[in-house]
Amino acid sequence: MTDRRDWEGRTGRKWAEEWRRTDRSFAEITHRLLDGARRGPVTRVLDVGCGAGELSLALAREHGDAQVVGIDVSEQLVAVARERGARLRNASFECADAAEWSVPQQAPDLIVSRHGVMFFPDPMAAFAHLRAQMVTGGRLLFSCFRDRRENPWASRIADLIPPGRIAAPDPGAPGPFAFADRAYVEAILAGANWRDVAFDRIDYAYVAGAGGDPVSDALTYFLAIGPAAAAAAELDPDERAVFVGRLEAFLAGYRDGSIVALPAAAWIVSARTD
Repeated sequence: MTDRRDWEGRTGRKWAEEWRRTDRSFAEITHRLLDGARRGPVTRVLDVGCGAGELSLALAREHGDAQVVGIDVSEQLVAVARERGARLRNASFECADAAEWSVPQQAPDLIVSRHGVMFFPDPMAAFAHLRAQMVTGGRLLFSCFRDRRENPWASRIADLIPPGRIAAPDPGAPGPFAFADRAYVEAILAGANWRDVAFDRIDYAYVAGAGGDPVSDALTYFLAIGPAAAAAAELDPDERAVFVGRLEAFLAGYRDGSIVALPAAAWIVSARTD
């Protein structure tokens, strides 16, 4: 489970430190979301769970006449996003909870999110609130991971940790895979009165390492963030050494020249108001 407190604390801090590598790993998702945004009006945009700002900034650069607001509960991530976007006049960032955000004079016609909507404690209420903030005919566009088993960067790395050190995942709890079940997400959006809900399956390369020693790059990345990082930090020295050796061997199997790329699977979900 990953909730708001995690993003306000250690998780947010680590992602703020690792924004370059997380942006690299999600590059294909960013590309797909930008493509989806082009299919309708882009005048006032709200980026939910904007993280370090990559999607917000890309939208602001591409749509120079649009106003883009990125919000995130992590002050550390918002600080990074503001620094990165300091020269863009049409992008701004706020530390706020999307389930409560409301600025009537900035009612968006597009709400986007790159893997930022799976952490609401009450997702139906959050999506109903977001819908109420939008202009008539506004669009929703977000990405979320599919089943954990289709994402070996999460499932197989977690399996390398000694048994009992990682809690069994709760499919209904906030976290990276909370929206893996299409029927569950459809029910949430329908209950929040979103219309024309559509799902696109995206299979892409999760680039975890690059450069002269991509395996080492990927190794340090997964020891910093991801499903096994926190558990690995709690291992005793001998156990940690065994885990690191296993992880390095696992990642070496996905090396392709100067990169380490693992299979990843996501949904791109779209919907609209009446």
